[in-house]
Amino acid sequence: MKLKIDKREANGITILSCQGRIMFGEDSSGLRDAVRQALSGTRNVVVNLSQVTYIDSGALGMLVGLSAASKSEGAHIKLAAPSQRLRDVLHTTKLLSVFEVYDTEEEALASAGGATA
Repeated sequence: MKLKIDKREANGITILSCQGRIMFGEDSSGLRDAVRQALSGTRNVVVNLSQVTYIDSGALGMLVGLSAASKSEGAHIKLAAPSQRLRDVLHTTKLLSVFEVYDTEEEALASAGGATA
């Protein structure tokens, strides 16, 4: 299934809800562009991964790069609601220490100072 990204705002925080597979190439480029565009208007972006069924290493690398670049500019990318499988991948690759990962979108929003959507 091709990656679908829905964008919405809650109290100045951009929420990108992803659905499908995030593969290196067109899918990861689309997500990268969506995050960059969101960061041009806010300092906090929540990427909801609850509907992501798979992410490959190239897409993870892209997210690591975005996270590092955003932190250097004082912005934050928060990952919300990853599946247990994705959480295991983040743990195995030691990327849980790179990203701010939250069990729910509501927790990610609260950590960014926003109310629940």
